[in-house]
Amino acid sequence: MKKSIHALLGLILVLSWCGLSAEAQPKGKPIKVGAIFSITGPAAWLGEPERNTAKLLEEQINAAGGINGRPLEVIIEDSEGDNAKAVIAINKLIKRDQVCAIIGPSRSDTSMAVAPIAERNKIPLVSCAAAETIVNPVLKHVFKSPQNDSDCVRRIYEDLQAKGIQQIAIMSGTTGFGDAGRKQLKDLCSQYGIEIVADETYGPQDTDMTAQLTRIKGTPAKAIVNWSIVPAQSIVPKNMKQLGMTMQLYQSHGFGNINYVKAAGEAAEGIIFPAGAVLVADTLPDDHPQKAVTLKYKTDYEAKFNSPVSTFGGHAWDAMMIVVEALQEVGDNKDKIRSYIENKTGFVGM
Repeated sequence: MKKSIHALLGLILVLSWCGLSAEAQPKGKPIKVGAIFSITGPAAWLGEPERNTAKLLEEQINAAGGINGRPLEVIIEDSEGDNAKAVIAINKLIKRDQVCAIIGPSRSDTSMAVAPIAERNKIPLVSCAAAETIVNPVLKHVFKSPQNDSDCVRRIYEDLQAKGIQQIAIMSGTTGFGDAGRKQLKDLCSQYGIEIVADETYGPQDTDMTAQLTRIKGTPAKAIVNWSIVPAQSIVPKNMKQLGMTMQLYQSHGFGNINYVKAAGEAAEGIIFPAGAVLVADTLPDDHPQKAVTLKYKTDYEAKFNSPVSTFGGHAWDAMMIVVEALQEVGDNKDKIRSYIENKTGFVGM
């Protein structure tokens, strides 16, 4: 799939053993796969469901006999959403744990920070972050599972076109994800006849966007597109409600966790955002190619963790299963895993 894995747009391949009843636990030397997630810190709503998903899959795979008779061992490191800690984590996984592949990190910033290390050590890394800059320009050993931010910008602009809205304001966090999304919003707007009449940014720790929204209120903007992760995704709609702003709010695909909706409260009503199929698994038609796999994951995850599935757990599912398929086919040779992922077709995930 070259370097960017479009799980949203692919076809489905359901691994038969995922639905098997438990068998004897596999024996032999474990196959070690590393993972780097933002389990704590400001991006914990990304990393926690990713960690949970990786452990769920590890448990299911081993209960079904492992990978070609060998147990799967997922070694998970918490980056806390911090670039320096992500660098420490990847070096540990490569040098001490000697993993054959790595999934994650959760955030675009941390993914960009560790990508050169994966490349230098020739170890396949499947990021769970969305910024297209992670895989463009191409690095031989670096992939990602989420939709490109450019794809999601196009979906938003198509919806704006359908509603006849031409003038918009954009807001973005000054993070790797926010910066990359802002660039795509600006680069693609002319293709859809969209005019950006206000361009506001804010820091990742900012807790009030009233000043930015007040400036937008004085422009001819008919809608706002906000591109960020925590905490701004919940703050922007609340500030809009406080200011009496009724224009349509769009959020990025980073809004795909029910916790963001809960944090925004009533102000979240009416928000539009692009997302993968896992968030609407129950409503997919029976012949939809993603129906079976998304519904099984949703059912298994929610039963085990008593918490709704999220976009982010879905990114980890895709990254893990892409690596697991490679391990099934070519073993734990890093070069063969890399080549398998690059040439993989027919995969559909969350």
